[in-house]
Amino acid sequence: MDGTGRLRNWLALVAGMLAALTGCAPSGRGLPPLQTVAKVDLQRYAGTWYEIASYPHRFQAGCVATRAVYTLRADGSVDVSNECRKDALDGPLKTVTGKARVVDAASNAKLEVSFFWPFWGGYWIIDLDPDYRWAVVGHPSRDYLWILSRTPTLDEALYQQLLARLPARGYDPARLHKTLQPED
Repeated sequence: MDGTGRLRNWLALVAGMLAALTGCAPSGRGLPPLQTVAKVDLQRYAGTWYEIASYPHRFQAGCVATRAVYTLRADGSVDVSNECRKDALDGPLKTVTGKARVVDAASNAKLEVSFFWPFWGGYWIIDLDPDYRWAVVGHPSRDYLWILSRTPTLDEALYQQLLARLPARGYDPARLHKTLQPED
């Protein structure tokens, strides 16, 4: 693929992420406000997270082995690097970088992420393991949802427990698609 094709693919990936992040206004479905976890230690949250499952969206079409790396900055913001392999575990690597900022300093559980200034989208931590081994991230619209783990796989019984908690938060677990990841 030539440089123009790579640029076009990268711009399509960024545009899809922007569409997802900027099109996330609450849907008005009469859902109660989305509750986040009480407190997030961003130092402990930083690092690598593997996507176990997510609601499918265009900006992630064909992605497997998806992971995110969060790096805390001195100013309190977070560098974000999302990557995936295209179509197969050995497929071409796709990477997009951005920045996150805390919007609720009392809990650190509500953040906004931007992959293209000036557009920001909600990133709310709605469930979190006390040892920071897994996390569930959503948005008040209930149109976006990710289950993340520090490892590429998650115990099936634990996964089912997380799914069972989602309807009480206004999420439909049937919409989740598991993400192909390499074995631990």
